Amino acid sequence: MFVEDAAVVLGGVAVLTRPGAPERRAEVASVAAVLERLGFEPRVISEPAILDGGDVMAVGDTVYVGLGARTDAEGARQLGEALAPAGMTVATVPLSRVLHLKSACTALPDGAVIGWPDALDDPGEFDPFVAAPEPEGAHVVRLGGDALLMAAGAPRTAELLAERGYEPVEADIGEFEKLEGCVTCLSIRLRPA
Repeated sequence: MFVEDAAVVLGGVAVLTRPGAPERRAEVASVAAVLERLGFEPRVISEPAILDGGDVMAVGDTVYVGLGARTDAEGARQLGEALAPAGMTVATVPLSRVLHLKSACTALPDGAVIGWPDALDDPGEFDPFVAAPEPEGAHVVRLGGDALLMAAGAPRTAELLAERGYEPVEADIGEFEKLEGCVTCLSIRLRPA
């Protein structure tokens, strides 16, 4: 169900990951088949590198990759090679307090990063950085226009986002949150070229 870890789609480029948890590597084949049916020619992260999609966050043309338990420097390097033709560059950030980068923060459409400061090694890596009032508010998925999918368990963050001109679309994902899951984990956003 945490499909995000199997692939990264940015700038019209689809990259099949090599998950850091060996037991999750078999999931990539089914995601690859769907991406191919949609017209993508996926690129592949090769061993021994590891890369989980939950560690990849795009902010404009910069792609932040969290280096931690599920993603290593070689995985980030290979991702950078795959995305370079699309004009995207990779910047790595250390990650020691959460499983995935997007368990700590996500990008807003205006280029700011919203996150839970205590979950990040250094929130100063992101400028501008918006501190979410509750941990569940650190995760959003852009739905289009000003609509942002987010967890229903973050009402103060919903208010903050509305004040910034966004339309929060709240979903009850409490059972997924028990496994450190968030709204980003449950989908792969297909971005146009």
